[in-house]
Amino acid sequence: MGLWSLLQYLLFLLIVVLLVKPVGGYLARVFEREKTWLDPILCPVERLLYRLARVKPGEEMDWKTYAICFVIFGLAGALLLYLIQRTQSLFPGYYPRYMSTPLTPDLAANTAISFSTTTTWQAYAGETTMSYFTQTAGLVAQNFLAGAGGLAVGIAFIRGLARDETDRLGNFWVDLVRASLWVLLPISLVGSLLLVWQGVPANFSPYTEVTTLERAAQVIAQGPVASLEFIKNLGTNGGGFFNANGAHPYENPTPLTNLLEMLAIVVLPASLTYTFGKMIRRPRQGWVLFWVMAVLFTAGLLFAGWAEQSGNPVIQREANITIDAGNMEGKEVRFGIGGSVLTAVATSNGATGSYNSMHDSYMPLGGMIPLVNMLLGEILFGGLGSGIYSIIMIALVGLFMAGLMVGRSPEYLGNLIGPPEVKLITLYTLAGPVVIMALTAIAVATSAGRAGLTTNRGPHGFTEIIFAYASCVANNGQSFAGLSANSPFYNITTGIAMMVGRFGLAIPALALAGRFAAQRRRPVTQGTFPTDSLSFAILLLGTALIIGGLSYYAALALGPIMEHMIMVTQLG
Repeated sequence: MGLWSLLQYLLFLLIVVLLVKPVGGYLARVFEREKTWLDPILCPVERLLYRLARVKPGEEMDWKTYAICFVIFGLAGALLLYLIQRTQSLFPGYYPRYMSTPLTPDLAANTAISFSTTTTWQAYAGETTMSYFTQTAGLVAQNFLAGAGGLAVGIAFIRGLARDETDRLGNFWVDLVRASLWVLLPISLVGSLLLVWQGVPANFSPYTEVTTLERAAQVIAQGPVASLEFIKNLGTNGGGFFNANGAHPYENPTPLTNLLEMLAIVVLPASLTYTFGKMIRRPRQGWVLFWVMAVLFTAGLLFAGWAEQSGNPVIQREANITIDAGNMEGKEVRFGIGGSVLTAVATSNGATGSYNSMHDSYMPLGGMIPLVNMLLGEILFGGLGSGIYSIIMIALVGLFMAGLMVGRSPEYLGNLIGPPEVKLITLYTLAGPVVIMALTAIAVATSAGRAGLTTNRGPHGFTEIIFAYASCVANNGQSFAGLSANSPFYNITTGIAMMVGRFGLAIPALALAGRFAAQRRRPVTQGTFPTDSLSFAILLLGTALIIGGLSYYAALALGPIMEHMIMVTQLG
């Protein structure tokens, strides 16, 4: 692996570590309604919004009411976005000459679900499908609102672990407003201006038609790209203005913009670990979770970087050459292997479908890393809000298993993990594997599912299919581009997967938070397993790998591992 790649990885991780405490502390102040420097500007706006919406900010909700508001808000956003898409020809900024991908009812519904669940799975090309109005009023708006909704659920989950003898988790509408006004909007404004400075367009100009040096006609799409680009990463959404997403020079023109966009993906979810520790008044608990995430993140970076830097040995043997540059297929020269791998690992861990290279062109083991990251279930930083409750759910599984081994009722932060809690944890843990494997099996076994494999079959085709469903359940959105997913079969099945990944996981998490909040906190004794120690970190690491291995190893063996073995046998 090259020195430049290692330096990129080190710089990125160093910046994240330095930002976790200040950003996490700021998030805690925002949601605990402590004083911030933005209050003089935003508090009047907040009060006006509450009056208009008739929200009583002092009235908190139990977990059921909170979950109902979250689901209704998400479904309403999906319906509104669906209507915008179906009527986009009636609004300004629609250029029918260039809109070559029809927005059929199933595609519009899939896209509406995708953006309202922060998945941003794209079975379409942005510049040939969506008008300027749809991109801004529809997609950008959902990037903000869906991201704020996810962050609100994460904060409510933290409150459930921080409180005792109450059934209140906060007010969803208050958390939604504060997440939007105090977090997403100001950061996005600054980030978008930085992208414009680096060359990302922000205009409503018509598409530009030019003649190339070969005398061929070319259409260059324009548009308000910067307004979508930063929030798609900050809100852990990832849907690109262009089909090429972050590989397009208008979305991601320089290595600096690549670094800024990857930081936008990772910093907020990573900082929520410190927010968690601060809100429960035990900072060490949050740091343990962060360092477990960081270790697994680093391991994925190094392994994927090694796989891509090693290149394809079959090509090197047949051509009788040694390719020092590694596997550059599907990668932009301006990013190289280091910047491409950093993005692949950050986006697959951060529940963000943005990408700057084609993962379908990665080496089998290199492409396996983003897949494994998503299969593990958003535990490595993860999405806004979902990352913190995902890693804690894995921790609770580990504590339950440790309790069985020593014959003691497991506890976490003084909360007893009894039979009702175990049922919710089990439901959460099994939802992803069941949906991913069931839908993958249906796709592989039916002609409608196999019809999407227009480029590859065999192990690589299998990887394309399971990658799609893993991405949708993880509310990630990125894909192995060899799968043609714009069909009724995939639009419907991936829509189901996205709904389960968003609501089917958030609701059990909120229910568990409600049960913990209602308990009386148990005192720490000598028999209590310390959850702010190295031994707990090792337990958490082992639990994550065991659950992932038991759930998905057979599928990985049929996909990327088999493809790698076939490649290796060709050398013999």
